[in-house]
Amino acid sequence: MHAATQQGQGTIGADGGRVQWLPLRRDVAWLAANQPMQQNPPRQVFIQGITHDGRTFRPSDWAERLAGAMSCFRPGGVKGGIGSFIGYSPLCVPRVVAGVKCVIVSEALKGVEPMAWDFVMNFARDNDLQMAEACLVDVDQPKPG
Repeated sequence: MHAATQQGQGTIGADGGRVQWLPLRRDVAWLAANQPMQQNPPRQVFIQGITHDGRTFRPSDWAERLAGAMSCFRPGGVKGGIGSFIGYSPLCVPRVVAGVKCVIVSEALKGVEPMAWDFVMNFARDNDLQMAEACLVDVDQPKPG
């Protein structure tokens, strides 16, 4: 998986640690702005394990701990019983993006539990962590052969 950060002039895509600039065509932007209103998917916030002064955030398992604390906040609520399993909520997951530990938080978490959203955002602010609004993009890998 790769991350893409939307900027005013285009998109920055992280591809295996390399950052590349992908220009946003003006006619595509105009088309998107003039289409009938559609339901946009919730935005995703990448909380990066790097402070604003460039230090790596500690402890090293901070992302797993934070995502684990949010694991009960799921779309449709928590389901118990024999079919339930232990795992992260799809709304708050730990990932490594371009070699940096991150927690990817979907804005949909705010709709499930606003206090959980506030907790995660305040955690990032209180610990001076870098945040970026982005989305994960699956890129088809070329098949060997």
